[in-house]
Amino acid sequence: MPHVQANGIELYYETLGDPADPALLLVMGLGAQLIDWPQGFCEQLAARGFSVVRFDNRDTGLSASRPEWGVPDVRAIVAGDRSTVPYLLADLARDTAGLLDALGLRRAHVVGLSMGGMIAQQLTVDHPERVASLCSIMSTTGDRSVGRATPEAAAVVGRPAAPDRATAVAGAVAAARIIGSPGFPTPEDELLRRAEAKYDRGYNPLGTLRQYAAIIASPDRTTALRGVTAPTVVVHGADDPLISVTGGEATAAAVPGADLVVIDGMGHDLPRALWPRIVDAIAANAVRAAVH
Repeated sequence: MPHVQANGIELYYETLGDPADPALLLVMGLGAQLIDWPQGFCEQLAARGFSVVRFDNRDTGLSASRPEWGVPDVRAIVAGDRSTVPYLLADLARDTAGLLDALGLRRAHVVGLSMGGMIAQQLTVDHPERVASLCSIMSTTGDRSVGRATPEAAAVVGRPAAPDRATAVAGAVAAARIIGSPGFPTPEDELLRRAEAKYDRGYNPLGTLRQYAAIIASPDRTTALRGVTAPTVVVHGADDPLISVTGGEATAAAVPGADLVVIDGMGHDLPRALWPRIVDAIAANAVRAAVH
């Protein structure tokens, strides 16, 4: 099985495309697994001349999840007590840099989605030499005044752990409907297939809670992002209920020279109909890196 040691953490990864092509690293979001990057989306990226790497963040999927990371007290963390925070986004960024090290990749084009966008931003700030270009999708800067969720979408993040497979799958399908793209709805059978696959591969609600603690305990990146020199594109749905479009707008405003792509009808997912447009944005940004 393709596991590597990265920053002292065992991470599971998969690759797609010609290894001789420029590396493109995909970083997933809160509680999400590498299979949340749709296979067809990855194939389109590979067809554009990238060697695609996707992986499970710590505490998700087939990557390490350690009991000693404990159970975070989210209410206490919000109130300012960080004693139960197991790790920060900066640690997840170090994991990502460690993955590049383990794979022998000096630099990569980095694409992050939601929390993965936060990690990708932090990686670019902390390890700029590793990032050829940055694409931040449906993410935000850490400024709590932007990117606010609707009450319905916020409830999705706060739902309790499910007692069994059927409840977990049903909850995941319902959540996907709430945060998904109103202009590009995913068929019900596809939502069900994805939810079942994710549960069977690695259901880890405590890991998701620890990742959420990392998000809320990590500092605002706005000032640090002003120093980013990697070519950057920000992609966001105009109808995203989980991280509102103001999060993407703030990200693009913070990074000098960043392009902003706002897509009407897009929510907090990757609808099949939008894959070509998002792949185009990633590829065009990578070209900017080649002449940067």
